[in-house]
Amino acid sequence: MEKGNESMRERLLARLPQPENVAGYREETTALMAKHERALFWEMASGRAVTWLGIGLFMFANSTWLRRLDSQFDSRIVIFFDVLAAVIFFTGALLIVGYQINRSKVDLLKEVKQVQLQVLELQASLKNEGSK
Repeated sequence: MEKGNESMRERLLARLPQPENVAGYREETTALMAKHERALFWEMASGRAVTWLGIGLFMFANSTWLRRLDSQFDSRIVIFFDVLAAVIFFTGALLIVGYQINRSKVDLLKEVKQVQLQVLELQASLKNEGSK
């Protein structure tokens, strides 16, 4: 079992960038996290906007304004708008759930990148001590 653990350790360490590139890797990580944060912001904003659109459509369909616009009012119109509002509302709710899932993924990625940076800094400090 010890041999299998050693090979896995070597494979994981091989995937890390070289310790000489710690500053470049830190900058790449910062840019990547900023890109993910912007994408998450717009994902949450669109989810909220769609959800509020569904709520607004439901309120409009059940308001008295709609009945005053048409003297030969048909209740099928209200039912149509209610169903449409429900579909839009649940679509927005699904977008918000997707945001929450992606938020968790980005938080996990952020922690992994922090650990990678710490490992790289440790490797660099060990090489510096070994060269003295």
